[in-house]
Amino acid sequence: VLVASGVEYRRLAVPRVSEFDGAGLYYAATELKARLCKGEEVVVVGAGNSAGQAIVYLARNARHVHVLVRGGDLGASMSRYLVDRVEGIDNVTVSLTCKVVQLDGEGHLSAVHYVTKDGEKKKIATSSLFSFCGADANTTWLRNCVELDKKGFVTTGTSLPQGIAETERWQAAGRTPFLLETSLPGVFAAGDVRSGSVKRVASAVGEGSMSVSFVHAYIARPA
Repeated sequence: VLVASGVEYRRLAVPRVSEFDGAGLYYAATELKARLCKGEEVVVVGAGNSAGQAIVYLARNARHVHVLVRGGDLGASMSRYLVDRVEGIDNVTVSLTCKVVQLDGEGHLSAVHYVTKDGEKKKIATSSLFSFCGADANTTWLRNCVELDKKGFVTTGTSLPQGIAETERWQAAGRTPFLLETSLPGVFAAGDVRSGSVKRVASAVGEGSMSVSFVHAYIARPA
């Protein structure tokens, strides 16, 4: 069994958000989207590493990148090297302790409204909003079946709890788990659903290819 059920990206809790999916509201800063933002004002919501990488990438083409963060510290969930890069870019403005409350537009996004920690409501005219509010693994169906991490992602290989190789099922298998194998022998996981994976398409494709070799190795072993 190969688990590759991916994740569900969290949506902004604001009215009309579904109207702008793919029409100004995006969940990845692709090369095409970056080119479309050339000379434009763009907004990035989020403070994780994915948001940081998107900010650096978009700032190369956009006239200005406005970063809206719910928390009070950009470094709370973003790697230090990314924080330093973001803070060193002239056309990036970071607003902490704020919240998106409204989206405007007719057929396509035209403006983002947000509220500061002081209760002041502000508006940014933009046609591109990039949301990096995190994601939830599609693993509800796997609970009590294989080991998941505290966020619900599937643990595999060296990320499995210590002592897993000493359990009865692995003692019977006569080996330790393969790199992409879960706590249940013969069940593998690849891509975004896997704990510790890089949440990128290229990474998921690579893990999928790797998992095939592990599956063949599992099948080839004597019963």
